[in-house]
Amino acid sequence: MSTFALFFVILGLGLIGWLSARARAMAFRRGGVRRFSALPGHYGWYVALWAVIPALVFLLVWASVSPALVTDQVLHDPAAQALPQFDFARASILSEARHIARGDIAAGFNPLSTTLAPAYAAAQSRFDGIGTVLALILAFAGGAFAYVRVRPDFRARTRVERIVMVALLAASLIAILTTVGIVVSLLFESVRFFRMVPITDFLFGTHWSPQVIDSSDPGATLGAVPLFWGTFFIGAVIAMAVAIPFGLMSAIYLTQYANPRVRRWMKPILEMLAGVPTVVYGYFAALTVAPAVRDAAVAIGIQWASSESALAAGMVMGVMIIPFVSSMADDSIAAVPSAMRDGSLAMGATSSETIRRVLLPAALPGVVGGILLAVSRAIGETMIVVMAASGVATLTLNPLASTTTVTKQIVDLLTGEASFDSPKTLAAFALGLTLFVVTLLLNIVALAIVKRYREAYE
Repeated sequence: MSTFALFFVILGLGLIGWLSARARAMAFRRGGVRRFSALPGHYGWYVALWAVIPALVFLLVWASVSPALVTDQVLHDPAAQALPQFDFARASILSEARHIARGDIAAGFNPLSTTLAPAYAAAQSRFDGIGTVLALILAFAGGAFAYVRVRPDFRARTRVERIVMVALLAASLIAILTTVGIVVSLLFESVRFFRMVPITDFLFGTHWSPQVIDSSDPGATLGAVPLFWGTFFIGAVIAMAVAIPFGLMSAIYLTQYANPRVRRWMKPILEMLAGVPTVVYGYFAALTVAPAVRDAAVAIGIQWASSESALAAGMVMGVMIIPFVSSMADDSIAAVPSAMRDGSLAMGATSSETIRRVLLPAALPGVVGGILLAVSRAIGETMIVVMAASGVATLTLNPLASTTTVTKQIVDLLTGEASFDSPKTLAAFALGLTLFVVTLLLNIVALAIVKRYREAYE
């Protein structure tokens, strides 16, 4: 039985358990028992969860364990004695045999893979059958165990709520464990990098050229200051120069001047920009904005303007993060008590004066928090700078010149042909750790500012 079909069979057993337990609980009530600690539905969910959860957990564990068991059985087959001792070649032949057994390919590059395919199919069928039987036994056993406990005095509601609470706790821990896993992996590889390259050379060096690393002094060509500057210049200077004015002005218009009917359709349209895939922005930057910026510069006499300029990437990145700034500013301005606005207007101030001297100062913490969140989003952007920015690391204030960013270099380093243990490849993890720390600090500061703002007005 396929895993997909087995999944629905287990869900069907859970449904049967739910109906049976609910019917039994209702039969108790019809039999004259009036004091119940739970509703019939709670008994049904208790049995259904016991029938489904252990079986599904087993299937997840079995899915990770069974491939190794299948491979081990295939290796004990007499035909496997002809496998080469070299690990890579052996793994390649076994992979081809697995695909032939599944029917993905008709034949493999190595004839031995075709010979091993029947053994692989037999082993896979055997362990699939074992997994199916054990999963069904667990589903029946779990459902039966829970069903016999269905009694009028059994607190099924408490048990179900406890199971749900554990599930919610596990779901909330996934984000934390994922973050911890990211940090640990980055730290581990970054420590290996800093054993080869001094951290001072990496953080304060001004020459970045990973293509020509000197084995005696790798830190001489792995100074990341040009990358940090390019990231700051594109993401925090040019992008925010576009996003802050347009985002703030759009928020002011939508909250203070727009007709309610206009606001109802303009605000969703504006926020749709946040849902556009970044690769689409990248295409737009590379094919439309970058040539237009270069042609405009050439038209005014700047012949050396690059088609991979910081200005083109920063402008498109700024358009992308307008909804972040606009949405936070909109919410912050709308949260200012109406008494402050009405009092200013009652004193004779105009609408523009009220916005400039009352609403914006009162909403400033929330606006600043939104800007910092937008900055952290901008400096971590990848696709736009990969497609529109240059790979040349330079320290320049000229927006029409070529420059690069941390994320662009991470992509280049991890898609090259260098060995994984080389300083060139490990530098990507050091860059990722630095970027992670910077964005984390920006998010912490932004959330602290927003929290203080909300405490002041809620």
